Amino acid sequence: MQDVKEFTFRREDLLPLADRLRPQFQQASPFRHVVIDDFLPPGVLDPVLAEFPEPRDVEWQQFDSAKEVKLALADTERMGPATRHLLAEFNGQVFVDFLERLTGIEQLVSDPHYEGGGLHQIRPGGFLKVHVDFNRHRRLNLDRRLNGLLYLNKDWEEGYGGHLQLWNKDMSKCEHAILPVFNRFVLFATTDDANHGHPDPLTCPEDRARRSMALYYYSNGRPAEEITDDHTTVFKQRPGESWKSNLRQVAKRWTPPALLDLASRRKD
Repeated sequence: MQDVKEFTFRREDLLPLADRLRPQFQQASPFRHVVIDDFLPPGVLDPVLAEFPEPRDVEWQQFDSAKEVKLALADTERMGPATRHLLAEFNGQVFVDFLERLTGIEQLVSDPHYEGGGLHQIRPGGFLKVHVDFNRHRRLNLDRRLNGLLYLNKDWEEGYGGHLQLWNKDMSKCEHAILPVFNRFVLFATTDDANHGHPDPLTCPEDRARRSMALYYYSNGRPAEEITDDHTTVFKQRPGESWKSNLRQVAKRWTPPALLDLASRRKD
Protein backbone atom coordinates (compact mmCIF):
# COMPACT_ATOMS: atom_id res chain seq x y z
CA MET A 1 0.00 0.00 0.00
CA GLN A 2 1.15 3.50 -0.81
CA ASP A 3 1.20 6.08 1.97
CA VAL A 4 -0.53 9.34 1.10
CA LYS A 5 2.56 11.36 2.10
CA GLU A 6 4.52 9.53 -0.60
CA PHE A 7 1.74 9.69 -3.18
CA THR A 8 2.02 11.90 -6.24
CA PHE A 9 0.04 11.93 -9.46
CA ARG A 10 2.09 10.81 -12.46
CA ARG A 11 1.47 11.70 -16.08
CA GLU A 12 2.42 8.18 -17.21
CA ASP A 13 -0.58 6.90 -15.27
CA LEU A 14 -3.07 9.70 -15.85
CA LEU A 15 -2.63 10.74 -19.47
CA PRO A 16 -3.41 7.31 -20.97
CA LEU A 17 -6.48 7.21 -18.71
CA ALA A 18 -7.51 10.64 -20.01
CA ASP A 19 -7.19 9.46 -23.61
CA ARG A 20 -9.39 6.42 -22.91
CA LEU A 21 -12.08 8.37 -21.09
CA ARG A 22 -12.25 11.51 -23.23
CA PRO A 23 -14.88 10.19 -25.69
CA GLN A 24 -17.01 8.99 -22.77
CA PHE A 25 -16.80 12.42 -21.11
CA GLN A 26 -17.62 14.32 -24.30
CA GLN A 27 -20.59 12.14 -25.25
CA ALA A 28 -22.12 11.73 -21.80
CA SER A 29 -25.75 12.65 -21.10
CA PRO A 30 -27.43 14.71 -19.71
CA PHE A 31 -24.20 16.76 -19.63
CA ARG A 32 -20.49 16.02 -19.95
CA HIS A 33 -19.30 13.83 -17.11
CA VAL A 34 -17.34 10.71 -16.24
CA VAL A 35 -17.32 8.32 -13.27
CA ILE A 36 -14.03 6.61 -12.35
CA ASP A 37 -14.01 3.85 -9.74
CA ASP A 38 -10.96 2.87 -7.63
CA PHE A 39 -9.38 6.15 -8.65
CA LEU A 40 -6.49 6.32 -6.17
CA PRO A 41 -4.03 3.56 -5.19
CA PRO A 42 -4.99 1.38 -2.19
CA GLY A 43 -4.04 2.93 1.11
CA VAL A 44 -3.88 6.55 -0.02
CA LEU A 45 -7.28 7.48 1.40
CA ASP A 46 -7.07 5.60 4.71
CA PRO A 47 -5.08 8.33 6.53
CA VAL A 48 -7.41 10.96 5.08
CA LEU A 49 -10.36 9.10 6.57
CA ALA A 50 -8.55 8.68 9.88
CA GLU A 51 -8.13 12.45 10.27
CA PHE A 52 -11.46 13.51 8.72
CA PRO A 53 -12.92 15.98 11.25
CA GLU A 54 -16.16 15.22 13.01
CA PRO A 55 -18.70 18.06 13.16
CA ARG A 56 -17.67 18.79 16.76
CA ASP A 57 -13.91 18.75 16.06
CA VAL A 58 -13.57 21.96 14.04
CA GLU A 59 -15.74 24.89 13.03
CA TRP A 60 -17.52 23.68 9.91
CA GLN A 61 -19.57 25.98 7.71
CA GLN A 62 -23.19 24.97 8.29
CA PHE A 63 -25.87 25.07 5.62
CA ASP A 64 -29.39 24.48 6.89
CA SER A 65 -32.38 25.44 4.79
CA ALA A 66 -35.16 23.88 2.77
CA LYS A 67 -32.67 23.54 -0.10
CA GLU A 68 -29.57 22.17 1.62
CA VAL A 69 -28.51 20.63 4.91
CA LYS A 70 -24.78 19.98 4.86
CA LEU A 71 -21.38 20.86 6.34
CA ALA A 72 -18.40 22.27 4.45
CA LEU A 73 -14.78 22.94 5.35
CA ALA A 74 -12.44 24.93 3.10
CA ASP A 75 -9.84 26.13 5.64
CA THR A 76 -6.81 23.84 5.21
CA GLU A 77 -5.44 24.87 8.63
CA ARG A 78 -8.30 22.88 10.14
CA MET A 79 -7.42 19.78 8.13
CA GLY A 80 -4.86 17.06 8.80
CA PRO A 81 -1.54 16.65 6.93
CA ALA A 82 -2.69 13.73 4.77
CA THR A 83 -5.73 15.69 3.61
CA ARG A 84 -3.70 18.79 2.85
CA HIS A 85 -1.18 16.76 0.86
CA LEU A 86 -3.87 15.12 -1.26
CA LEU A 87 -5.67 18.41 -1.89
CA ALA A 88 -2.37 19.92 -3.05
CA GLU A 89 -1.90 17.03 -5.48
CA PHE A 90 -5.38 17.60 -6.91
CA ASN A 91 -4.48 21.26 -7.38
CA GLY A 92 -1.05 20.53 -8.87
CA GLN A 93 0.22 20.72 -12.44
CA VAL A 94 0.12 16.98 -13.20
CA PHE A 95 -3.53 16.60 -12.28
CA VAL A 96 -4.46 19.78 -14.14
CA ASP A 97 -2.67 18.37 -17.22
CA PHE A 98 -4.83 15.24 -16.84
CA LEU A 99 -8.03 17.30 -16.65
CA GLU A 100 -7.12 19.34 -19.72
CA ARG A 101 -6.33 16.17 -21.69
CA LEU A 102 -9.54 14.43 -20.56
CA THR A 103 -11.96 17.32 -21.09
CA GLY A 104 -10.36 19.31 -23.90
CA ILE A 105 -10.61 22.45 -21.76
CA GLU A 106 -7.31 24.31 -21.98
CA GLN A 107 -5.58 26.71 -19.57
CA LEU A 108 -7.34 25.40 -16.48
CA VAL A 109 -6.63 27.00 -13.13
CA SER A 110 -7.03 25.19 -9.80
CA ASP A 111 -8.38 26.99 -6.75
CA PRO A 112 -6.02 27.45 -3.76
CA HIS A 113 -8.92 28.88 -1.73
CA TYR A 114 -11.28 25.89 -2.25
CA GLU A 115 -14.18 28.32 -2.68
CA GLY A 116 -17.28 26.21 -2.04
CA GLY A 117 -15.10 23.09 -2.04
CA GLY A 118 -12.65 21.29 0.22
CA LEU A 119 -14.30 18.78 2.53
CA HIS A 120 -18.04 18.13 2.60
CA GLN A 121 -20.11 15.93 4.85
CA ILE A 122 -23.82 15.29 5.12
CA ARG A 123 -25.26 13.69 8.23
CA PRO A 124 -28.38 11.48 8.37
CA GLY A 125 -31.40 13.47 7.23
CA GLY A 126 -29.26 15.93 5.28
CA PHE A 127 -29.54 16.68 1.57
CA LEU A 128 -28.56 19.02 -1.23
CA LYS A 129 -31.35 19.83 -3.64
CA VAL A 130 -30.76 19.76 -7.39
CA HIS A 131 -28.95 22.87 -8.57
CA VAL A 132 -26.45 24.41 -10.93
CA ASP A 133 -23.32 25.85 -9.36
CA PHE A 134 -22.09 29.41 -9.16
CA ASN A 135 -20.36 30.19 -12.43
CA ARG A 136 -17.77 32.75 -11.37
CA HIS A 137 -15.08 32.72 -8.66
CA ARG A 138 -15.60 35.95 -6.75
CA ARG A 139 -12.02 36.22 -5.52
CA LEU A 140 -10.15 35.08 -8.63
CA ASN A 141 -12.65 36.51 -11.15
CA LEU A 142 -12.45 33.33 -13.23
CA ASP A 143 -15.07 31.14 -14.93
CA ARG A 144 -15.92 27.88 -13.22
CA ARG A 145 -15.50 25.00 -15.68
CA LEU A 146 -15.18 21.65 -13.86
CA ASN A 147 -16.35 19.93 -10.69
CA GLY A 148 -14.41 16.99 -9.26
CA LEU A 149 -15.92 14.93 -6.43
CA LEU A 150 -14.00 12.19 -4.63
CA TYR A 151 -16.16 10.06 -2.34
CA LEU A 152 -14.77 8.76 0.97
CA ASN A 153 -17.47 6.34 2.11
CA LYS A 154 -16.33 2.80 2.87
CA ASP A 155 -18.89 -0.02 2.86
CA TRP A 156 -21.60 2.35 1.65
CA GLU A 157 -24.85 0.49 1.00
CA GLU A 158 -27.45 1.29 -1.63
CA GLY A 159 -30.07 1.69 1.07
CA TYR A 160 -28.12 4.49 2.74
CA GLY A 161 -29.00 6.79 -0.16
CA GLY A 162 -26.87 9.83 -0.90
CA HIS A 163 -26.86 9.25 -4.66
CA LEU A 164 -25.55 12.08 -6.80
CA GLN A 165 -28.40 12.69 -9.23
CA LEU A 166 -27.83 14.10 -12.72
CA TRP A 167 -30.94 15.67 -14.23
CA ASN A 168 -31.69 16.69 -17.79
CA LYS A 169 -31.88 20.29 -18.93
CA ASP A 170 -35.63 20.83 -18.41
CA MET A 171 -35.69 18.99 -15.05
CA SER A 172 -38.13 16.39 -16.35
CA LYS A 173 -35.94 13.34 -15.74
CA CYS A 174 -33.08 12.10 -13.58
CA GLU A 175 -30.77 10.29 -16.01
CA HIS A 176 -28.17 9.01 -13.55
CA ALA A 177 -28.05 8.28 -9.82
CA ILE A 178 -24.46 7.71 -8.70
CA LEU A 179 -23.85 6.02 -5.35
CA PRO A 180 -21.11 7.85 -3.35
CA VAL A 181 -18.96 4.77 -2.74
CA PHE A 182 -15.37 4.82 -1.49
CA ASN A 183 -12.67 5.99 -3.94
CA ARG A 184 -15.16 6.87 -6.69
CA PHE A 185 -14.24 10.05 -8.58
CA VAL A 186 -16.89 11.98 -10.51
CA LEU A 187 -15.92 14.76 -12.90
CA PHE A 188 -18.38 16.96 -14.77
CA ALA A 189 -18.49 20.20 -16.73
CA THR A 190 -19.85 23.16 -14.78
CA THR A 191 -22.41 24.74 -17.09
CA ASP A 192 -25.84 26.25 -16.59
CA ASP A 193 -27.55 23.02 -17.65
CA ALA A 194 -25.50 20.76 -15.32
CA ASN A 195 -28.40 20.03 -12.96
CA HIS A 196 -27.12 17.86 -10.12
CA GLY A 197 -27.56 17.25 -6.41
CA HIS A 198 -28.28 14.84 -3.57
CA PRO A 199 -31.92 15.86 -3.11
CA ASP A 200 -33.33 13.04 -0.96
CA PRO A 201 -32.66 13.02 2.80
CA LEU A 202 -29.80 10.72 3.75
CA THR A 203 -30.89 7.46 5.39
CA CYS A 204 -27.56 6.06 6.58
CA PRO A 205 -27.07 4.97 10.23
CA GLU A 206 -26.66 7.72 12.81
CA ASP A 207 -22.93 7.00 13.21
CA ARG A 208 -22.27 7.45 9.50
CA ALA A 209 -22.03 10.46 7.17
CA ARG A 210 -21.76 11.04 3.44
CA ARG A 211 -18.21 12.38 3.08
CA SER A 212 -16.48 13.77 0.03
CA MET A 213 -13.67 15.95 -1.23
CA ALA A 214 -14.81 18.66 -3.66
CA LEU A 215 -12.47 20.26 -6.19
CA TYR A 216 -13.32 22.97 -8.69
CA TYR A 217 -11.35 24.22 -11.70
CA TYR A 218 -11.54 27.48 -13.62
CA SER A 219 -10.45 29.31 -16.75
CA ASN A 220 -10.20 32.91 -17.89
CA GLY A 221 -13.23 32.93 -20.18
CA ARG A 222 -15.35 30.16 -21.62
CA PRO A 223 -16.94 29.23 -25.00
CA ALA A 224 -19.48 31.75 -26.30
CA GLU A 225 -22.33 29.23 -26.16
CA GLU A 226 -21.75 28.77 -22.41
CA ILE A 227 -21.66 32.45 -21.43
CA THR A 228 -24.48 33.67 -19.18
CA ASP A 229 -24.83 36.36 -16.55
CA ASP A 230 -22.85 35.79 -13.35
CA HIS A 231 -24.87 33.95 -10.73
CA THR A 232 -24.59 32.13 -7.43
CA THR A 233 -25.96 28.62 -6.86
CA VAL A 234 -29.33 28.22 -8.61
CA PHE A 235 -31.60 25.53 -7.15
CA LYS A 236 -34.05 23.62 -9.33
CA GLN A 237 -37.29 21.90 -8.29
CA ARG A 238 -37.96 18.33 -9.33
CA PRO A 239 -41.44 17.50 -10.70
CA GLY A 240 -43.93 17.81 -7.86
CA GLU A 241 -41.34 19.06 -5.38
CA SER A 242 -41.81 22.00 -3.02
CA TRP A 243 -39.37 23.55 -0.58
CA LYS A 244 -40.59 24.12 2.95
CA SER A 245 -38.42 24.69 6.00
CA ASN A 246 -39.20 22.70 9.13
CA LEU A 247 -37.93 24.85 11.99
CA ARG A 248 -38.40 22.04 14.50
CA GLN A 249 -36.16 19.74 12.46
CA VAL A 250 -33.57 22.51 12.09
CA ALA A 251 -33.46 22.97 15.87
CA LYS A 252 -33.14 19.23 16.40
CA ARG A 253 -30.20 18.95 14.01
CA TRP A 254 -28.04 21.58 15.66
CA THR A 255 -29.11 21.53 19.33
CA PRO A 256 -26.97 19.39 21.67
CA PRO A 257 -28.88 16.25 22.82
CA ALA A 258 -28.70 17.31 26.49
CA LEU A 259 -30.54 20.56 25.73
CA LEU A 260 -33.15 18.75 23.66
CA ASP A 261 -33.72 16.34 26.54
CA LEU A 262 -34.08 19.24 28.98
CA ALA A 263 -36.58 21.00 26.70
CA SER A 264 -38.60 17.81 26.39
CA ARG A 265 -38.75 17.39 30.17
CA ARG A 266 -39.94 20.97 30.67
CA LYS A 267 -42.69 20.45 28.08
CA ASP A 268 -43.82 17.30 29.92
